[in-house]
Amino acid sequence: MSKKLNIGLVGFGCVGSGLYDVLNRSNLIDAKIKRIVVQDPKKERSIDQSYFSFDINDILNDPEINVVVELINDSASAFEIVSQALKKGKDVVTANKKMLAEYQAELIPLAKENKVSLLYEGAVAGSIPIIRNLEEYYNNDSLTSVEGILNGTTNYILTQSNSGIGYEEALKSAQELGFAEADPTLDVDGFDSKYKLVLLLKHAFGITVAPKEILNVGIRGISEKEVAYAGEKGYRIKLLSRAEKIGDQVVSFVAPHCISDQHSAYNVHNEFNAVVVEALFSDKQLFYGKGAGSHPTGSAVLSDVSALKFDYQYEYRKAQSNGGLKYTTDAFIKVYIGSKYVNAIEEVAFYSVEETFQSAAYSFQVGWVKLEVLFDLNLNARKDLSLLVLPDSIQTEKGLSELIEKNLFIYENQN
Repeated sequence: MSKKLNIGLVGFGCVGSGLYDVLNRSNLIDAKIKRIVVQDPKKERSIDQSYFSFDINDILNDPEINVVVELINDSASAFEIVSQALKKGKDVVTANKKMLAEYQAELIPLAKENKVSLLYEGAVAGSIPIIRNLEEYYNNDSLTSVEGILNGTTNYILTQSNSGIGYEEALKSAQELGFAEADPTLDVDGFDSKYKLVLLLKHAFGITVAPKEILNVGIRGISEKEVAYAGEKGYRIKLLSRAEKIGDQVVSFVAPHCISDQHSAYNVHNEFNAVVVEALFSDKQLFYGKGAGSHPTGSAVLSDVSALKFDYQYEYRKAQSNGGLKYTTDAFIKVYIGSKYVNAIEEVAFYSVEETFQSAAYSFQVGWVKLEVLFDLNLNARKDLSLLVLPDSIQTEKGLSELIEKNLFIYENQN
């Protein structure tokens, strides 16, 4: 049954102001923002000051407010606010992917215990309705993989890089356009994409994974050498968040990938996001749209608010019937490792090497490496190594051994 929604909004930045705008321009939902809590009382704002408060209790203790929309950056503060709202029996909508990734094990049971909703479509891929689709459309289809471009900042930078523009120049352009923060670490080192991947793992495969368990390698190390290598092979470089089911295990990581023109995300450029879902019965499907911005993300948040009129909740069906799936890093991926220094490449414990190039200016190796090896390298902190993941399937040790033997047999018979 439809109910009247009185919203307490926490935060009035890019997404908060976008929600206010799209809500007031929509004629399809009977909801109103009663109070907005912000931190800085001196900051000039685009709407009347009477809307604003500086005390979160003005929302939490107001019995008329039945929906709390949390849109702040601080994950620890957001967790406290969301926890209190749920305990007070208020539905919550949030777009805070870092908070959700770090505290999902506490928040999901808390919402269930208090018989309220915790919705977060806006936390993953902006305007793309991927969470709802994983919950509803794919609830009876066994998923085999989910991957995509989940960060508009890095996709914009790599779009420029693929066109021959250097990293520093592309980053500066992204900052001037408002796609990148002054400190772009969360974006360019792949943390933002990893937090979103954590949420996709929950809804696609029903598993709870802590962010620290997922490898994230960003794009700082992508130089003109890597762009040239990719171009020679007919590839483009994209930062992909990737999760794949192999038997009864799920492997996931975030890293810059070389993708061919056969990949669904090949023509996804600039600040746009894309998610590719592969299922046993429905095969591959592409979800595409703007991944960030005031109105795109605000519209995703509004979609969650609208669903609350009918007491919509995530059911987490995959978590209840995932067949005992386990998360693992015991898997191998095919990579390119480049460096100015041969001894830096020699630090990488390749399982097998398929290609080697050395010159006075630059060297690289191509081969299979275990995910755990890449964890230990801490590539985001290094300026002497660059990584690209090549377009090959993730392999178990048994599968990789069989693949190498098969390729060796083919080579020997051809020669």
